[in-house]
Amino acid sequence: MRRLAALLFASIFLAAPAHAEQDLLLGADMGSAAMTKAEMTRADVEALIAKADGKPVDLSDKALAGLDLSGLNLKGANLRTARLNKANLRGADLSGANLEQAWFIKADLSGAKLVGAKMFGITARDANLSGADLSRSMPIGDFKGANMAGATLVDLKGGADIKNQSMGLMRAVFVSVNLKGANLKGANLGRSRLEYADLTDADLTDVVLMGSDLSGANLTGATVSGADFKNVDVSGARLVSLKGQDSAKDWSARVNVDRAITQVAD
Repeated sequence: MRRLAALLFASIFLAAPAHAEQDLLLGADMGSAAMTKAEMTRADVEALIAKADGKPVDLSDKALAGLDLSGLNLKGANLRTARLNKANLRGADLSGANLEQAWFIKADLSGAKLVGAKMFGITARDANLSGADLSRSMPIGDFKGANMAGATLVDLKGGADIKNQSMGLMRAVFVSVNLKGANLKGANLGRSRLEYADLTDADLTDVVLMGSDLSGANLTGATVSGADFKNVDVSGARLVSLKGQDSAKDWSARVNVDRAITQVAD
């Protein structure tokens, strides 16, 4: 299965043109047992954790869809290419975990700790990450439709990796993501996709947004002090009641400024 997962990943990216974005759903059979069933029970996972005696557990390439893993200590765990679609990981500790090319579609990660987690190629569409801590993590993957309300994303590293052009433009895809009240201080979201994201009252202090797409996004009440807006597409974006706008970087270098919404409708 690990070989098949690797081949799927390679076929998607290497066949794509250099400017294409990642989309791991292409060619994947989402109805297969590998994506919808679990080959282990919670008791099995707990036994592995106990046996590891404090060391990171290896759950790479495991089918864990729908499993209740809430509150477990999975710090530093290897979950590379694992399938955890619709899994319950509420309050779990995944700090420093390897989640590269893993699947978390509609998974519940509310309140989970993902500090410093590696997420290159992750697919977490419609996942619940409300209140989760993703500080210093590397979410170079697809979070379309996810709920990150109140999440902590301080110093997050989600900017496009220009060195991986042969695999397509790898970057954070936060399209239609709920980021209400999220803390993104110092995050790198350069060249990322944030179309229609809800950033109401979010803290974007010192965030790198250079070259990102914020078209249709809602930034009402957001703090933008020190945020870099160079070449940011704000077409249709709501830029209302912003805090710290005067200290935002390259504010005049935004794209499609005439199409942005800057006043509350009467």
